[in-house]
Amino acid sequence: MPGDGIGPEITEQAVRILEAVTEGTGLSLNFIPGLIGGAAYDAAGHPFPDATRDAALKADAVLLGAVGGPQYDNLDRPLRPERGLLGIRSAMGLFANLRPAILYPQLADSSSLKSEVVAGLDILIVRELTGGAYFGQPRGIRVVDGQREGFNTMHYNEMEIERIGRVAFEAAMQRGRKVCSVDKANVLETSELWREVMIRVSKDYPEVELSHMYVDNAAMQLVRWPKQFDVIVTENLFGDILSDQASMLTGSIGMLPSASLNDKGQGLYEPSHGSAPDIAGQGIANPLATILSAAMLLRYSFGRADLAQRIESAVNDVLEQGLRTRDICTKNDQEVSTQAMGDAMVAILRR
Repeated sequence: MPGDGIGPEITEQAVRILEAVTEGTGLSLNFIPGLIGGAAYDAAGHPFPDATRDAALKADAVLLGAVGGPQYDNLDRPLRPERGLLGIRSAMGLFANLRPAILYPQLADSSSLKSEVVAGLDILIVRELTGGAYFGQPRGIRVVDGQREGFNTMHYNEMEIERIGRVAFEAAMQRGRKVCSVDKANVLETSELWREVMIRVSKDYPEVELSHMYVDNAAMQLVRWPKQFDVIVTENLFGDILSDQASMLTGSIGMLPSASLNDKGQGLYEPSHGSAPDIAGQGIANPLATILSAAMLLRYSFGRADLAQRIESAVNDVLEQGLRTRDICTKNDQEVSTQAMGDAMVAILRR
């Protein structure tokens, strides 16, 4: 699902990399195109058409570019491109969003923080994706005492909290065995319950160290000392904000992949950045976040960590060669186009 803006450009390169890395492996991938977001609205009058829904539910995995653009800002809210994202997350039951924030050593100078603060950074943010204020009902805009008032509802039940907690603890078992649960338990009842359930789940993982942090402090600590974190688990709204903040630690949001998983092994894989309509069609977008999302697709939906590692190693190699798209380019680097970055990756994988 290429989507809007730079989506078609970056997904084209990710598909090329998937084809290259699976050559001769016995793994055959069948790509089925689908419409989502503004492109779907233009073609079918809805950001998440039934045909797209049906194809997504039948697929083993979904690779998505990005959605949105200023030309859609005046549409009624149910027809805006972003509703396509919420629709596919809900339809597929994608409750667990994994967003790694890894700083490649070659990009240490591109981070907004000092290199000694972020060098060696490797954080995984596990965000609950189908609950909280983004999906809670009732919601809307109403008139109260003659004034318009917007309202949203945030709620979580024990099952929703427990299942995302187990995803985080299982991930920590494969990493540094530390989980930091981020909430706002000093003012929110949903966070009180969140913390209680996380403590309960942690008892099944005695090897993992559990800590708790209020979301405002977590935002500060990500800038102050980000390497204190291994796995961060949090609810939908907080995770949305913190994962974008963490992206700047890595030098560019153009380097951050993501995976959204359900309990059946299906996943939606997309870069963490948006559709960047201001640079769409110019051939300068960074495809590496989408390519790294394709690596996560191989790891989580197809069980091929070996192929995922080949892609991740190839990304390291192109950066070692000094190849950079504009968003991560400094004066000592070689700026390349979206297509040229894909060409370099394919060459490495086929070598």
